[in-house]
Amino acid sequence: MRTGTTTQGDEPRRSVAPLATETVALPDTAHELPSFAEQFTSSPRGAQLARRLAVRRMEEWGHPPASDVSCAVALVVGELTANAVQHGRVPGRDFGLRLTLDAAAGLVRIEVADAASTKRPPTAPPSSHPEGESGRGLLLVDVLALRWGSAPRHPVGKTVWAEVPVEV
Repeated sequence: MRTGTTTQGDEPRRSVAPLATETVALPDTAHELPSFAEQFTSSPRGAQLARRLAVRRMEEWGHPPASDVSCAVALVVGELTANAVQHGRVPGRDFGLRLTLDAAAGLVRIEVADAASTKRPPTAPPSSHPEGESGRGLLLVDVLALRWGSAPRHPVGKTVWAEVPVEV
């Protein structure tokens, strides 16, 4: 749902159309869930935009930006998109973000898809050294999410997902 490409300085930037509500039909249920999906450039700027749009979507779903659930979703989206940019970047390929609100289950599912299939996240958060400058992101995801993991994406890449409770 891009509306075009604009240039700001030397860096091209894709503009995004107003958010449209999508619905996702679950295979084992008869109802559809509110969902948001968008592609972003695989850059720090793309990760920042993804986080901002996730907060905006949460507000449209009734969770103000300062609410606990919106802040938790923003942190998880920020971490997973930053990882997609830093570790899952393939030149010329975007990363995708999907948010799905399942009010009945009381959770928001976050999915970040990138094109790098060879770099998989660990199955458990890594331990981190207190003085280290990085390595705490998946620990944060592990604390904020009920569950998280990754799955291969076809034809290439992987999807890292997390489920954040609506009542954080």
